[in-house]
Amino acid sequence: MDQESRSSVSTPDPTRARQPTLCVFCGAASGKSPAHLAAARALAQAMHRHGLHLVYGGGTVGLMGELARTLVALSGPDAVHGIIPSALIKLERSNSTTRIPKGMKLPDEAIYGKTTLVPDMHTRKSMMARAVIESGPGGGFVALSGGYGTMEELMEIVTWNQLGIHGRGVVVFNVEGYYDGLMQWLRGAVNAGFVAQGNSNIIVEAQDAEGVVQALATYRVAEGRYDLQWGKQ
Repeated sequence: MDQESRSSVSTPDPTRARQPTLCVFCGAASGKSPAHLAAARALAQAMHRHGLHLVYGGGTVGLMGELARTLVALSGPDAVHGIIPSALIKLERSNSTTRIPKGMKLPDEAIYGKTTLVPDMHTRKSMMARAVIESGPGGGFVALSGGYGTMEELMEIVTWNQLGIHGRGVVVFNVEGYYDGLMQWLRGAVNAGFVAQGNSNIIVEAQDAEGVVQALATYRVAEGRYDLQWGKQ
């Protein structure tokens, strides 16, 4: 994480809208168990009930697509903002697209909400983080089931929380025990002395969609979180 990325997410803009926003990290695959797609739909339904907006990685397939489609169907396209690097749009999309210059296509806004193309992964993650940090109370970060990318995004945002770059909640939606191994690793890291006990609750676990929303609404920053000043010389 470079200096530009740190400073770009650490200072909220008070002039921006305060709609609570969830950044959801999740897979571009659907998983073998139907429970994963069901969880994505349930999360979208809970977000609709609580008036929460979504910012996500902009894919239209797998859990990403299911989550976005469901929330747009319930809350309208203004509730969803996908942010995707140009290089990934060929991999993380379905056939519901709109043509843009140079032969590329964007997802249909009426189905998937707004989509923003960015040049690289760093810009994508910075923009998603800013959307949450500048949003209203109850906004935060959620990990549904996913692969390498989901885990990388989750652990980076956990680290940013520990370093004081943001103070928003971080919740794993543990579908059918998918994140049991992660939670076991965290307990082991605390016992081994590599994660301080005061930072052991940066990640909060939820078993259902309503639990995710409630965990973010009641989230408290960890006692061991570093009080660092980013973006200042």
